[in-house]
Amino acid sequence: MKIVVLVKQVPDTAEERKLDLTTGLLDRDAGDSVVDEINERALEVALRVKDANKSTEVVVMTMGPDGATQALRKALSMGADSGVHILDDSLAGADTKRTAAALAAGLKVTGFDIVLAGNESTDGRGGVVPAMVAEHLALPLLGSLVSAEITEGAVRGVRQGEGGTLNVHAALPAIVTVTESSAEARFPNFKGILTAKRKPVTTLSVADLGSADLGSAELGGAGLTGFGPGADARVGSTVVVSTTERTARAAGRKIVDDGTAATELAEFLVANRLV
Repeated sequence: MKIVVLVKQVPDTAEERKLDLTTGLLDRDAGDSVVDEINERALEVALRVKDANKSTEVVVMTMGPDGATQALRKALSMGADSGVHILDDSLAGADTKRTAAALAAGLKVTGFDIVLAGNESTDGRGGVVPAMVAEHLALPLLGSLVSAEITEGAVRGVRQGEGGTLNVHAALPAIVTVTESSAEARFPNFKGILTAKRKPVTTLSVADLGSADLGSAELGGAGLTGFGPGADARVGSTVVVSTTERTARAAGRKIVDDGTAATELAEFLVANRLV
């Protein structure tokens, strides 16, 4: 069985994330970038299948700039067998539609029996890319599972809803996403860190993907400048209309209890419509 896990490099949530005020795009030099934690949970599901069946192949795939290779190496150190990096300047600033088209095209190139991913990234939080990939590939989507069981020809799992749980299943091939309630990811061991450096990572450009859905290289978002509908509003790219720096957080009001603190607190809650 060949399992492909979609991973994404995102800004470290423990640090402040910033936008480049000139382009409106993410400032990737402002802090550390890490593998999205929800994708690590998806990888854990795949690795548990591999633990039970050594013939299982686990491939990690990402789309992103040069630095995204670090995310692949982290996934390889956790136990994945190989990586695929979709890297092309024309994909800079790609919207969800073009991102999904690129990932779907990459999956066609690599081949797979099942695709795993997180249900939504911690930066964009769109939660639509896996569903769009499934649409491109005309495959069933089992989304937002809290647990998943993958066998030779099928996948089944539990989906948590507001009113209860759903037991879902589908024949392979299929697309599956997991939530943060699924299995917690393992830590890379020393051997995994060393062997990750020797595991293969294949780089694919838009030309390598050969997908009509991606259009020509001129339709990408490379070199986006300025804001608004007329600012390099190329097909398949996200255009930021405007951006401003977040204002500093003001100091809160401090109430000293001189016997009237309860009254003052109640008045504050009522005045701010918090009760």
